[in-house]
Amino acid sequence: MAVGAQEPEKPAWRDSPKEFKALKYRNIGPAAGGRVSRVAGVPGDPSTYFAATASGGVWKSTDGGATWKSVFDDQPISSIGSIAVAPGDRNVVYVGSGEANIRGNVGAGNGIYKSTDGGKTWTHVWTQEGQIGTMAVHPTNPDIAFAAVLGHAFGPNPERGVYRTRDGGKTWQQVLRKDASTGASDVAVDPNAPSTVFAGFWQARRYPWDLQSGGPGSGLYVSRDGGDTWKSITEHGLPEGIWGKVGVAVAPSDDRRVYALIEADKGGLFRSDDGGENWTLINASRALRQRAWYYSTITVNPRNADDVWFPQVPMLHSIDGGKTIQYVRGLPHGDNHDVWIDPENPKRMIGTRRRSRLRSSITSPPTAAVRTGSPARCRISAPRKVRATA
Repeated sequence: MAVGAQEPEKPAWRDSPKEFKALKYRNIGPAAGGRVSRVAGVPGDPSTYFAATASGGVWKSTDGGATWKSVFDDQPISSIGSIAVAPGDRNVVYVGSGEANIRGNVGAGNGIYKSTDGGKTWTHVWTQEGQIGTMAVHPTNPDIAFAAVLGHAFGPNPERGVYRTRDGGKTWQQVLRKDASTGASDVAVDPNAPSTVFAGFWQARRYPWDLQSGGPGSGLYVSRDGGDTWKSITEHGLPEGIWGKVGVAVAPSDDRRVYALIEADKGGLFRSDDGGENWTLINASRALRQRAWYYSTITVNPRNADDVWFPQVPMLHSIDGGKTIQYVRGLPHGDNHDVWIDPENPKRMIGTRRRSRLRSSITSPPTAAVRTGSPARCRISAPRKVRATA
């Protein structure tokens, strides 16, 4: 199913009574920091970062995280689930709206946005209500991108699954789907062999008072032809029974190494050393899968396949391919959601989390931390974006 780029209707909030045209709005609060869902940097550029926030749009820093500016205020949506900078063109940025960490108060998104000028302007390239947890871009061709579309958090819809564009977002094709109750929880492109794509699927339903995670729809898939055809990966060391949320990552330095975090009775961190053919439960620690529906993100050091990060209630880190994990000390708060590592300088990292501590700055995005390779760290937070109405 291919869907062309759609021009959204002009939202009503942009139309103010003519009597108020001379007024200029300013943010008066509340000064409460929220979540950063995803984060991304630009390879080789220690100054530029992007933050996708759960309720505050997209923010950008051009001074290494010291200050931040909202670059999404002109768009009619504030809940963002994912962001990716094209490795082949740093000016191309894809944003998936709708946070996919589906709390009871999660805000829905309205599709996918794209920038071709580093976030200065945006085009709404795909329209669909729901949540999008991961965007992944081809390593050399910025016109090819994948979206892990979880779909509606509170009800069924058939527009779930993995979507692909091969024309820079002009059209999007649903290349993998399961059913109306199951969406894509993750998608990962092999940076060395981009015809190989892995996808995690998650059957889930959010209610205001409850979350149902898991069902026969959940699973792990692989494509060896760039997303044209897919194969369900079962057995060969993977757990039996019902699965919940699935996260997946390919090691950039060794594409034979693939990691999967699987929510299941006998779940945990699974590792493949042959490109996804066979799997081993490498670590069943509950620390890796507590509140799996809220986390299940994996980041692999681009130059060391054994160096793996797991944003969780605490930040978790392994230097032996997942066999053992360490609790990262020194962070002022838990609730970590993402880590990005510069492939050209793996000592430079940026991580995101949620924190209730308030700051007075209004030029910073909610809760991000930058590791520069030196003892200095930059930790920033800011108020959620609010709109004034007449």
